[in-house]
Amino acid sequence: MISSLFHLARSARTGFVLAREGALALVDPSVLPPLARGMIRLGRLIERRGAGTSATRLAAALTRLGPSYVKFGQFLATRPDVVGMKIASDLSALQDRMPPFPMAQARAAIEAAHGQPLEALFSSFGEPVAAASIAQVHRARLKDGREVAVKILRPGIRDRFHRDLGAMRFGAELAERRSAEARRLRFTGVVETLARSVTMEMDLRLEAAALSEFAENTKDDPDFRVPAPDWQLTAREMLVDEWIDGVRLADIEGLRAAGHDLPALGRNVIQSFLKHAIRDGFFHADMHPGNLFVDAQGRLVAVDGGIMGRLGLKERRFLAEILLGFITRDYRRVAEVHFEAGYVPGHHAVEDFAQAIRAVGEPIHDKSADQISMAKVLTLLFEITGMFDMATRTELVMLQKTMVVVEGVARTLDPHLDMWSTAEPVVREWITHNLGPLGRIEEAGRGAGALFSSLARLPETIQRAERVLGQLEDASRQGFALNERSVEAIGRAEGRGNRWVTGALWLIAALIAWEVLG
Repeated sequence: MISSLFHLARSARTGFVLAREGALALVDPSVLPPLARGMIRLGRLIERRGAGTSATRLAAALTRLGPSYVKFGQFLATRPDVVGMKIASDLSALQDRMPPFPMAQARAAIEAAHGQPLEALFSSFGEPVAAASIAQVHRARLKDGREVAVKILRPGIRDRFHRDLGAMRFGAELAERRSAEARRLRFTGVVETLARSVTMEMDLRLEAAALSEFAENTKDDPDFRVPAPDWQLTAREMLVDEWIDGVRLADIEGLRAAGHDLPALGRNVIQSFLKHAIRDGFFHADMHPGNLFVDAQGRLVAVDGGIMGRLGLKERRFLAEILLGFITRDYRRVAEVHFEAGYVPGHHAVEDFAQAIRAVGEPIHDKSADQISMAKVLTLLFEITGMFDMATRTELVMLQKTMVVVEGVARTLDPHLDMWSTAEPVVREWITHNLGPLGRIEEAGRGAGALFSSLARLPETIQRAERVLGQLEDASRQGFALNERSVEAIGRAEGRGNRWVTGALWLIAALIAWEVLG
């Protein structure tokens, strides 16, 4: 009860800041229930004048609320199915920039991590070159002369995120109890995904591991690389990896001056991302221009492995067949893939879903490459998702949103880039290898291995089954125990029921009294 009051207080403060900064203007009241519409109208009464454009309003509100909400806003930019394409687009512009914390605190964090003075580790250590919601980055030089980037966690950031995520969970659970659409979109799942992502980001050893895995996957790619972490100096509170000397992908004039082929770089951005997603099942999920460089050899270099996406073999096959279906205009196959993956409930007809997919795919084939809006394509896909009761797949939504960002980056390099023809060689190569004869043999081998593994575990499985049956028999004799959340839910339901009963009794008593006195 007390924790709920704290969460309500924090939620009230969040609502006040959003209203004050004018962010409530982004909400369409026509889709809300009457009570919510009234609250939106009340909230807009305290809106600050001159709040600016919709994008700056939301960015200002989230920045004022602090690092947790900046990170939450960036995360929601990958979930247009939850917040809508317009808000997701505005959130994509949200810059994760915070004032740097003092050098004294950075020094203290390094010395606490390694138990020795900073000067014993580095021959030089510069002022912060970038500061974000979770960490800031310094340029430094090691004793052996190598230049490195040193990423240091913000002091006290874990406690701050823990408090704010508690309030977000409370709000998501409240929404799911009252809204079927919130349950379909899995609001609590959105918060839990953010919580897992942030937890991993706040242990910089895990980011080093992500960079290491990413580098291993791409070691044979001639036109892409990842900075190597220094495992001896990396700790929970700090990450040390090689300093990248290159031109930022956002610096178009700098790329031209360095003599780089911009259209080739655009194709490299698209094809590298698809290789990572489809071939490796492990991709950089924050590929904005600030995280991408081009080195002197013309290779694309991705930094900051804090947000990574992962796809299983099933999701990679789904993605490859979906892309190929759009490229070849085989909408029936696109629909069948959704049903085979179990993403669309079986009570819907494949033909109806194929018709809806055609409405998404056909408009893009009669236009030139620079006229195709992937944001519009995604909007239609999310509408169809809701029409056919397709449950939200967090990893696929993150992938789709990252594809839009990647396409935007590539289009700044080549405005006439055709994403579909650029993607086709990567998609066809993966499908030919994995769904052709060789792929079938490999799949059969994996199936045989899984079968033998299951047989080896058969005695243990039988023992566990016997234990479960015994527990069921005990429960049938003694009754089933409920966990605390179930008991609380029943209590709340009983409380609501009792309030209705009490109200009804008072109403009956009032009517009787009125009859007697009348």
